Amino acid sequence: MEAALAVQEYLEYVIVQLIEHPEEAGVSHQEKDGRHLYLIRLHPDDAGRVIGKNGKTIKAIRSLAIASAQKNDIRVDVELEEED
Repeated sequence: MEAALAVQEYLEYVIVQLIEHPEEAGVSHQEKDGRHLYLIRLHPDDAGRVIGKNGKTIKAIRSLAIASAQKNDIRVDVELEEED
């Protein structure tokens, strides 16, 4: 399995376990200049669950994604999509 796809599937799995509106969530992937960007789209009510107290949950999710990516020699960023 391609490393970038494995990271995306990991993010999708973890996010769905944390939220109440999984039908409105998604993880999109973009690659630019050798760096992989994963954008997490959430229902507005679920953002707090994924961010966690003082941002600890999203930091842990990012740390695990980065660790997995480093094992496979790719660079990743994980961000939440902002609502307009």
